[in-house]
Amino acid sequence: MKSLDQLVRPNIWSLSPYSCARNEYQGSEATAFLDANENPYNNPYNRYPDPMQRELKDIISNVKDVAPENIFLGNGSDEAIDLTFRIFCIPGKDNVVSIAPSYGMYKVCADINNVEFRAVELEEDFSLNADKLLKAVSTSTKIIFLCSPNNPSGNCLADEEIEKVLHAFDGIVVLDEAYSDFAFNESYRHRLEEYPNIIVLNTMSKAWGCAAIRLGMAFASAEIINLFNKVKYPYNVNLLTQQKAMEIIRRKVDVERWVNNILNERETLMDAFTYLPCCIKVYPTDANFFLAKMTDANRIYNYLVKCGVITRNRTTQPLCRDCIRITIGTPEENNALLAALRKYKDENL
Repeated sequence: MKSLDQLVRPNIWSLSPYSCARNEYQGSEATAFLDANENPYNNPYNRYPDPMQRELKDIISNVKDVAPENIFLGNGSDEAIDLTFRIFCIPGKDNVVSIAPSYGMYKVCADINNVEFRAVELEEDFSLNADKLLKAVSTSTKIIFLCSPNNPSGNCLADEEIEKVLHAFDGIVVLDEAYSDFAFNESYRHRLEEYPNIIVLNTMSKAWGCAAIRLGMAFASAEIINLFNKVKYPYNVNLLTQQKAMEIIRRKVDVERWVNNILNERETLMDAFTYLPCCIKVYPTDANFFLAKMTDANRIYNYLVKCGVITRNRTTQPLCRDCIRITIGTPEENNALLAALRKYKDENL
């Protein structure tokens, strides 16, 4: 790995972050808060939240088995993705490499930050070929993005191929593990000391059932986390989000039950899809969704919309011609999907 001095944009080192009043008195006991121009009434919502989310990080630390100093919390994983561009990539000069198909926000953030985005197609079975990916790397490549389990294909990327990338590439590797709670692979967040160039992303949106609160997590070396904290906006995670996150984490038993239910429903639904005349192939998955190749994705997607069933048409994505991505819902939602598709069969044969 190159040193952070070589990887980080020069202006970031000289950046003076906004100084939060809540940080300045940290460690002191206070009874009167007359520093931040807040309304003194309507406690606790009149006060700015802890900009470093210390209490929440301590709780997440216990659940994820990662030290608090190795945790960044943001407004969804998208904030961590965008910050990674802003910290490491010089606009108009550097580039990033990613797999295709994959999560669309990597390219969106690249475009917003005026950074060249190099997409390398996966193999036909959506597996990663590390040698092929590394051929797209140049001396100006600062970041490689890998999503595992991948979206929209659903499969975990092979560890041996990921490790090839980690050993061969001297820049930053972002491992997006948003769907890892549905898989059985070991998380790379437990290997931060082994691979100091990785940033591992996770989220409260999927297994934890909290997409609405917009809380994303990034796990990395303390040095990289310090850079995230230096560049982020002061109060990027609001109090309501922090409170709800702590509440749901304490309901770990419920979350485990939800995940088990989803996994069971996934097996049932995928099996049912193999019997549908309009389904050509169901791809293996390690996520809370699966990809299915259909006879006519556009027609079937539009038909399902009319039936009140919303799926994700991925036919325009690389390697995904005539593919629809199906999120695993409740038994009732899944049955509504199957009923509609069986009716589609009756109407079109």
